[in-house]
Amino acid sequence: MKIFKNILFIVDTEMQCRSAFERAMLLAENNQANLTVAAIVDELPGNYQPTIHGISLAEINEPIKDERLKQIEHLVASQQNRNKVKVTIKLLTGKPFLAIIHEVLTQKIELVIKTVEKETFLARFFGSSDMNLLRKCPCPVWLLKTSVHEHFKKILVAVDYDPLSKEPEDNQLNLQILNMSLSLALSEFSELHIVHVWSAYGESGLRTGFARQPEAEVDAYVDEIRVKHETYLQQLISGVIETVGKEVSDYIKPRVHLIKGNARDKIPELAKKEQIDLILMGTLARTGVPGLFMGNTSENILNQIDCSILAVKPEGFISPVL
Repeated sequence: MKIFKNILFIVDTEMQCRSAFERAMLLAENNQANLTVAAIVDELPGNYQPTIHGISLAEINEPIKDERLKQIEHLVASQQNRNKVKVTIKLLTGKPFLAIIHEVLTQKIELVIKTVEKETFLARFFGSSDMNLLRKCPCPVWLLKTSVHEHFKKILVAVDYDPLSKEPEDNQLNLQILNMSLSLALSEFSELHIVHVWSAYGESGLRTGFARQPEAEVDAYVDEIRVKHETYLQQLISGVIETVGKEVSDYIKPRVHLIKGNARDKIPELAKKEQIDLILMGTLARTGVPGLFMGNTSENILNQIDCSILAVKPEGFISPVL
């Protein structure tokens, strides 16, 4: 997998993250990386008053912090055999996603690993804090299910491409996640699936609406668009294979899915059909709306899947969190 030299692992409040932590330790060992293991505690109210019997909130908070530190120390001690990994233990304070992003920015973290927030009856699989992290964290975010197994049997990487867009970061992001997925599939001994969902703009209107055109002409137009997407995908994969080597590609033998339709529907459908364990995808919006860094398509996909996710921002992304 891509070499990450500075990794941040977030310990969940209920300590259901042991298998995820083992994966973080293994990744840090393989990358010869520094690993920060942190828990998040609530920030005290600005104007707190002494409570019952004159005990302040600060005095109540200290035993809580001590207990969290002991939990982290116990978790780290369980992996003492990995003595090659330099581990730093920390307590972060404040709203979870803000505390995490602040640590990323100040300590130059290159990858955040955490378990998915616990699902409640009314909550979606990815909770609001996780979604904020996916939107605004400048480095890759790896959200793991607490039930994650020793390795991922099936990995899906979603490639985005708009033939009308001339933005260079689109292609760069695809290269990032595709290279990452090949490397991860190799280290995990996983079956790799590459998916790209495409559609022909205005096709429905050209076939049935006021702008209706002869079927043969519409078919030719749609086929032309399909060829553009197919050509781009082939060139993208060929370029990455040249980088990693044909031997790696032949060993992994990725399965390529070029699917016509709506990405927000087709990607979750494919993930369910193929029983995918991990999805890699770029999170890049083309809205131009300040503060919105993940498009509706990405969010709709994330809210429909029930597997682990590795989300990657384009290089040069600037977080709105300072």
